[in-house]
Amino acid sequence: MKASTLTSLAALAVFGIGGFFAGRISAPAPEGAAAATDGSAETRGVSRSSGRPGGSAASPERARRDRDGATGLQSPAERNVRLEEIVRGEDPLQRNRALLQLIDQLNPDEFEGAVAYFRSLGITERRFGEYALLLSAWAKVDPLAALSYTTENTRGGFATNTILSTWATDDAEGAIRWAEANHEGDDANPYMAGIIRGLAGSDPNRATQLLTAMPRSGERGEALDAMLPHLLTQGPDSARAWISGLDDESLRNGAILRSAEPLAAADPKGTMQWLLENPGEASRRRMDDVFSVWAYNDRDAAMAAMSSMAPGDDRSNALRGVVSSLAPSDPQQALDLMNRYSGDVNDRVVQNFIWHSFGNDPSTAVAQISRISNEREREQMYRRTLDRWLERDEDAAATWIESNPDVPAQVIEHLNRRRR
Repeated sequence: MKASTLTSLAALAVFGIGGFFAGRISAPAPEGAAAATDGSAETRGVSRSSGRPGGSAASPERARRDRDGATGLQSPAERNVRLEEIVRGEDPLQRNRALLQLIDQLNPDEFEGAVAYFRSLGITERRFGEYALLLSAWAKVDPLAALSYTTENTRGGFATNTILSTWATDDAEGAIRWAEANHEGDDANPYMAGIIRGLAGSDPNRATQLLTAMPRSGERGEALDAMLPHLLTQGPDSARAWISGLDDESLRNGAILRSAEPLAAADPKGTMQWLLENPGEASRRRMDDVFSVWAYNDRDAAMAAMSSMAPGDDRSNALRGVVSSLAPSDPQQALDLMNRYSGDVNDRVVQNFIWHSFGNDPSTAVAQISRISNEREREQMYRRTLDRWLERDEDAAATWIESNPDVPAQVIEHLNRRRR
């Protein structure tokens, strides 16, 4: 495998890791060494006799390459010893350089043994980058064999999606045909997310076609997560235009929810206007994030934009974002802002102020709990904050409680029981 190819491969693997995890709530389940899916690749119409997409065999030049190069590997056992030495190293640059060197010594039929041994070490979760690099290199020389292995021996989708993502960068239609042939039913095809990740940078139109054809599902959300990092690199205007152009309301809302905060970091004013022009649940939920990011970077501009908005839900959401940004470092300024725009203060604004100011100024934070209109949420907030304050500074908390008759009697009883 040529050096230039390997350099590109390293970049692809690293980017693939980021794309796979972006926007996800949790990482995929760890892959067990013995985990397997039902059936084999052969029974689903995948041939392992071909080493290359389209059925061509590995080149004779690759088969004849020098095995006594930089690593000096002579046997699978030596390869495994060297592989373990590399992946257990602590320096990430050295690991990747050495792993690329080792990969350059592998023949196509040796990747399965290398990947299987890597997985047997039990450090896959700590070395996802190196794992992706091995899988991507295998996909470059024999994607069908790699997919046959991952679908039979791994779980969680990471390995198979990494193979498909790499394959799609070289032969998108071949990867799509494999995905369609190996999925049954009308539900979302779980293999499409990896293909879309591979296409998003090189052919976003084709990636968009595949994405919008998917039914609403977790798999479609994963595919959307794979698309957005590439779109965001095109600039805020392009990203917003792509999202606004989605016909599926659920997909569009999902894209707004995922992208509003990073878009605000690049163009807060434009993102604010975009949310106002696309009203809905997603826009309402993200207006505070936009203003929180904006106030962190340019407090005066954010406050000026908020004050120019018409009173209503949008301004309340904007106020919540500014308050969330100010409260941790300057609770009093955040409180002054709430008092100045008291008509826009709702329970969520108050709650955000309390959560963000409590660590710095607990007495100011808990003093605002009485402004929460919902009785149940008000009582819960008293319990949570006063419990924490008593643990941190019992004397100060007890003094405040004794001097504030607004604290509900049931909360006092709860606190007294805990202190006995």
